[in-house]
Amino acid sequence: MAEITLNVRQLTAFAEVGYQVAAGAGGHGPRGAHSAHGAMAALRELVPVDAYEFVAYDPATGRHRSVASDGHGRLDGDAAEEYTALEAYRRAVATRRPVAMPEPGTERYFRRHLEPYGWRAGLTAPLFLAEGRYTGLLHLATRGEFPAQTAPLVTAVSPMLAHVTDLTRCVIDPVGLPPGFSAVAFDRAGTLREVPGRPVSEALREERAMAAYARAFIDSRELGRHGLWLDRRGQWRETRLLRAGVGYQGSVQGAVVAERPCSLPYELTGREIDVLTRVAAGDSNPQIAAALVLSVRTVTTHLEHIFAKLACDSRTRLTTKALAEGLCRLDV
Repeated sequence: MAEITLNVRQLTAFAEVGYQVAAGAGGHGPRGAHSAHGAMAALRELVPVDAYEFVAYDPATGRHRSVASDGHGRLDGDAAEEYTALEAYRRAVATRRPVAMPEPGTERYFRRHLEPYGWRAGLTAPLFLAEGRYTGLLHLATRGEFPAQTAPLVTAVSPMLAHVTDLTRCVIDPVGLPPGFSAVAFDRAGTLREVPGRPVSEALREERAMAAYARAFIDSRELGRHGLWLDRRGQWRETRLLRAGVGYQGSVQGAVVAERPCSLPYELTGREIDVLTRVAAGDSNPQIAAALVLSVRTVTTHLEHIFAKLACDSRTRLTTKALAEGLCRLDV
């Protein structure tokens, strides 16, 4: 990277860019758009920008989409994907440095998407988080010329701006999730996303089958699901699934999966949880015996213990209590 010397005003602008991005961490809804515009207002203290566009890369679809812009009379819907087909885009991503327009290989794109609207120069910066993950692009346009320091300044600030286009963090906060749960979110494609304000569940991250389980929940008509999950390390976890919007502004159907370690309630055993789960599903004793490879007599004994521990006198009350309190095993 080129060496940059900053004065106090420019250092203040750098700090403000970071503050504005952090204020909208998660990048979704009006808060995310506000952080993008706030960050760009600060960046304009460093470089002359008449128009800009944040383009996010969605790992779930492999495509790019515009998520925030200002100063443009219009934006061509196919511009983002068209740009990613250029050699200039591949060069920018490979070098992690901005590409100026027009320059060899970008002339046609410039004439179609910038020149007709009065822009004399453009600059496109690839956005990578500090950890190295690519999240999208920032297009800048001006009616004049960009100063020589523009590219290195934008390169220096791009790891902060990359959070604006990080769609893996975009989750609309779910309603009804109690405190104390770690969580992740999934969309139908199985992309795992963080849930703002919640610690990431390493147990859920490690469970490869959870993405498919979440997809089945998304495709169901259930608003929520609550039960017990035995993770691959043998730890029981109270687990909840809730519907949530994911992707930019929550535009994609998804699910939040949240969990916290627990002991089995009512001094139930793991086998009793299995039997109770089958009862709640409406199975008869012979059906439960066949499914769990037990004798009918053993199932009857388990049920006697379950009735006593849960203080229920019928299968109907047992089922109602199990479903209401999340006592059934989730078959992940």
